[in-house]
Amino acid sequence: MLYIISVMNRDLTRLLAEWPYDSENTTRVIEADDGRSVLQVRLPVGIEQYELVGRPDGERPFGKETVLDEMESRVTEHIIKFGTDDGFELSHEDCDLLHSEAILFYYRYLLLFQMNDYDRVAADTLHNLRMCRLFESYCHSDEDRDAVVQYKPYIVRMNAMARAMTAMKGQEKHSAVSIIEDAIDDIESMEDLESPAFQFERIRSVNYLKTALKQLGPSDEPVETELKEELDKAVREEDYERAAELRDRIRTIRSQGS
Repeated sequence: MLYIISVMNRDLTRLLAEWPYDSENTTRVIEADDGRSVLQVRLPVGIEQYELVGRPDGERPFGKETVLDEMESRVTEHIIKFGTDDGFELSHEDCDLLHSEAILFYYRYLLLFQMNDYDRVAADTLHNLRMCRLFESYCHSDEDRDAVVQYKPYIVRMNAMARAMTAMKGQEKHSAVSIIEDAIDDIESMEDLESPAFQFERIRSVNYLKTALKQLGPSDEPVETELKEELDKAVREEDYERAAELRDRIRTIRSQGS
C-alpha cells in the first residue's frame, strides 16, 4: 500500500523564491526567530544554514559545545585520575567524530573568510588547530591522525591571515608582519607526514604567506599588479577559494592607499 503524506508545510518554494540564486550574492547573516544570528548560504537548488556560535550544525555532542571540548575534558579527567596523560588514547570512533566536526568548522570558516569576518575565522581555525594537537598527542592510528593533521599547514595559514587582516584593519602593520612570519616558521618546522596533501599544502601555504608579506612591503603597487595576475589565473582555473582570498587582499591594499 502506498502512503501519501502531505508535506505542504515543508515546501521550500516560497523561501527560495524570496531569495533567488545569484552567484555573486550567495551568503547572508539573518536574525532567527529566537533572535540569534545565523549564516545562510544560497545554493542553486537550496539553502544551507550555519550557526555562528558553537558547532556550525547547532548540535551539542555529549552535552558539550563541541566534540573537541568533550575529548579535551576526557584528557583532563585522565590526568586528574592518574597524574599523567600517559595511556590516554583516542579510539577510532572518537577520531571519526572529531574529523566530522573539523569538516563542519572548515566549511564555516571558509565562508566567513569570504565575508571578511576575520575574528570568527580566527576562532574557527583555532578550534581545528586544537584538534590537530589532540590528534598528534593521543591518536595512535596514522590513518586517523593524518585525516586531519595533513591539512594543518592550510589551517595555520588561514588562522594567520585572519589575524593579520584584523591587525591591518587596526593599522597594526608590524603585528600583521609578525603573525605571518611566525606562521611561515611554524609551517616550515612541521614534522613531515607521508601525505601528498600535507606536502602540497605546506608548499602552497608558505608561498601564499610569503606573497602576503610582500603585500605588506613599502611598495604596494607592484604587489597589487602581481595579485591581479594571480586572481585572473585563479578565475581561469576555477579556483574560487583562491580567487576570493586574492580579492580580499586587493581590497585591503586599496583601502590602505585611500
